[in-house]
Amino acid sequence: MTRALLRAGALALVACGLSGCQSYNLFDAKGPVGAAEANILIIASVIMLAIIVPTMIATLVFAWWYREGNTRARYRPNWAFSGRIELVVWSVPLLTIIFLGGIAWIGAHRLDPATPLDSEKKPIEVQVVSLDWKWLFIYPEQGVASVNRLVMPAATPVHFRLTSSSVWNSFFVPRLGSMIYTMRGMTTRLNLMADREGELYGLSTHFSGDGFADMNFPVQVASDEGFSEWVRQAKESSLRLDAAAYGELAKQSIGDKLRTYGTVDPNLFDGIVAQTVPPGPGPAAAGGVEGVRPKGGT
Repeated sequence: MTRALLRAGALALVACGLSGCQSYNLFDAKGPVGAAEANILIIASVIMLAIIVPTMIATLVFAWWYREGNTRARYRPNWAFSGRIELVVWSVPLLTIIFLGGIAWIGAHRLDPATPLDSEKKPIEVQVVSLDWKWLFIYPEQGVASVNRLVMPAATPVHFRLTSSSVWNSFFVPRLGSMIYTMRGMTTRLNLMADREGELYGLSTHFSGDGFADMNFPVQVASDEGFSEWVRQAKESSLRLDAAAYGELAKQSIGDKLRTYGTVDPNLFDGIVAQTVPPGPGPAAAGGVEGVRPKGGT
């Protein structure tokens, strides 16, 4: 039975590594922020293992040496204190705390989400709004927007401004790093960069209701030419994102399709943050959207 469970666990790990779990692999970073955070995780784990492993070995050795049948072990019923043992017991945890604290302090300053990233390229700005239950990405400089799809150029810093239309939520692209929360009436800032082209995966990591499981989105990292081409195609969309269109978009829905808006009200995001743009109406009192339970429903 035990061997069967071990085999099943090993197969699950292999399958996870070869399939979609790769999207969550924090150690396979695709940007400088994610790589720095993965490095901190590795260093912190090594430091902690340097204590845990010797302690476990010492526990086994101690139990084996002082077993009942070992006549060479000295029995000291009146022993009470050892300065050397006290030095080891207190110095090792103290050094560990100093090392981990130093790593955390340096990392917290270097990886502050609001700190701009070093790059010769000018950052692009993306405004992010978490809705029930979808993501809205607004590109104010390009004048376009997309739902449930983030497109960004490779090797170019992206400055995110994030807010929420209703409840508290969170924004996370695991292989780029730095999960950050979105809050209604507030703006948080995040700077990320992808170092090469590819398809990544983003999601919400904070439970926010019935449609939480569908709050994920593809992240397309394109070349500069590919990003410009996507913007050109987005501008061809006849959809316009203004306060009225946002009111419809903010209604609760599950499994929204990818779509783009060719024009965007330049003041929309600031209006959402200032709450001069009304938030979504929430679930209907009766009937409502299919798959979304009304308030007080079961």
